[in-house]
Amino acid sequence: MAENKVEKKAAPKKAPAKKTTTAKAAVKKTAPVKSAVKKDAPAKTKTKAEVKKAATVKAETKKAPAKKPTVSVTLVKSFNGRLPSHRATIAGLGLKRINHTVELQDTAEVRGMINKVSYLLRVEV
Repeated sequence: MAENKVEKKAAPKKAPAKKTTTAKAAVKKTAPVKSAVKKDAPAKTKTKAEVKKAATVKAETKKAPAKKPTVSVTLVKSFNGRLPSHRATIAGLGLKRINHTVELQDTAEVRGMINKVSYLLRVEV
């Protein structure tokens, strides 16, 4: 008796997709950098007094942020039917509806935006 076995053909193997390396992956693949520190040198530890002194120096260097001048802007006219760039400027100032007031930092950029749509606004310095 002859056995009639059907041989299954193996499916052709697909080539693996190319892997793209990201910057992080490329960094991981690089060899570690050897440091020039000698192993025999003992690690220097700080005393409690030195740590306190360093902490007070850091605390003294932090300054309170200076108060920057602000300007109060109120929308007094509707922006319906206005130019799209003027509508975008109103939105950029943070105004949403008539009689809505916002406090903004007094910078050249904000002043330029206010100047562009000044016919719709009331400004208080």
